Amino acid sequence: MTPVILSGGVGSRLWPLSRGMYPKQLLCLVDEQYSMLQQTVLRSEGLDAVERRIVVCNEEHRFIVGEQLNQIECTNACILLESKGRNTAPAIALAAFEVAKSNPDEVMLVMPADHVIANINVFHAAISKASELALEGDLVTFGIVPQSAETGYGYIKAGKPIGDGGFDVAEFKEKPSQEIAESYLASGDYYWNGGIFVFTAASYLEELKRFEPEVYECASRAVSGARADLDFLRIDDEAFAQSPSISIDYAVMERTARAKVVTLDAGWNDVGSWSALWDVSEKDEYGNAVTGDVLLSDTRNSHIYSESKLVSVVGVDDLVVVETDDAVLVTNRDNSQNVKAIVSQLESLDRTQASHHRKVYRPWGWYDSIDSGDRFQVKRIQVKPGARLSVQMHYHRAEHWVVVKGTAEVLNGDKTVLLRENESTFIPIGVTHALRNPSETQTLEIIEVQSGSYLGEDDIVRLEDNYGRAGSTK
Repeated sequence: MTPVILSGGVGSRLWPLSRGMYPKQLLCLVDEQYSMLQQTVLRSEGLDAVERRIVVCNEEHRFIVGEQLNQIECTNACILLESKGRNTAPAIALAAFEVAKSNPDEVMLVMPADHVIANINVFHAAISKASELALEGDLVTFGIVPQSAETGYGYIKAGKPIGDGGFDVAEFKEKPSQEIAESYLASGDYYWNGGIFVFTAASYLEELKRFEPEVYECASRAVSGARADLDFLRIDDEAFAQSPSISIDYAVMERTARAKVVTLDAGWNDVGSWSALWDVSEKDEYGNAVTGDVLLSDTRNSHIYSESKLVSVVGVDDLVVVETDDAVLVTNRDNSQNVKAIVSQLESLDRTQASHHRKVYRPWGWYDSIDSGDRFQVKRIQVKPGARLSVQMHYHRAEHWVVVKGTAEVLNGDKTVLLRENESTFIPIGVTHALRNPSETQTLEIIEVQSGSYLGEDDIVRLEDNYGRAGSTK
């Protein structure tokens, strides 16, 4: 079996924590130690005959994904990079073609990277049932046993029973009204569509070719033209960009006669909104889920999240209050599905808060934009042991670097110098420079003060780079 983990989502309903450049699957939302991506990978441990995993992710997330896989010692993963998301059907096709290179009849377990499953043993038992059907040529989805009449999920109607816990798929249903959702729940024949699938690579590709030949051909060309880049597999971007954008449900599952559903009652939650996160969070005696520096008085059934400041909430019920270092969200818990409307407004206004946090992660470490004003910007930069930023120059800004922790090896024009704590250097506009942490054990921290007429991240000309980014600003 090859677990395939889809990590291309944005999770805009969980803004301001989840953003385009650091989405919810990379966050520790329901576990203090592991991100949702890491939990999904670990969830596949203990399955029989797993030799490798495939993670399909956005190219811009590649270094964070790679780092998180290394943190949990997942060394057998193929990280497939999408330069442009085309929805789930093409993404799964990429993985299927990659699996089919070695064994077309290999069973694939396809999982989104941002779901919660509380009972792993029950999940593994359901996977075993689904695998038996998949080996017979069926395309299996999991029907989540509904706990309430939810209007935010699609539904699957079960047809003729097949063995223990399996059914033919009678019908897929779109997200219903409240009245219809209640009728689904009362009937006992309907299950939430959890977006988890089991099938062989060959079976999926056969049905995809039948119903969406253009998606099939584009994915085939994209994988045929793939090339290794460090720890990643880069597909042929031009071929993949020509693919229609379509979900696996619309492309295949709702059209194939080979669709089966296996029921799953394992504490599943897609954590698709702040209300859903409240559902799976630990709560106090008044039903409040609290994270960070928070004081409450006469407050009930609310979710309060503080990242950097004291947040005080008095005399309210059923609210979501989220504070980060550059944004605050306040919404009624019942309206939390609509947070993405704010993200759309931010995007239309070209506000950076739609896609970036104040702290931005890079393959060498991170930087935090701690202050800015007219013609200046101040960043705190941390460089991992042994890491090096690209050799670069800027057309519009000069930089002052002050070492506050560790030792820095600095290329400044034609000179290379070592700077220790409390020492500094100045890099004029247009001068080639680079920063390296020569220590193999200690992190390096500097304060960078930029000054100039333009301070955008796209004013970076990369001349050399250890991470394959030469010529790019990403």
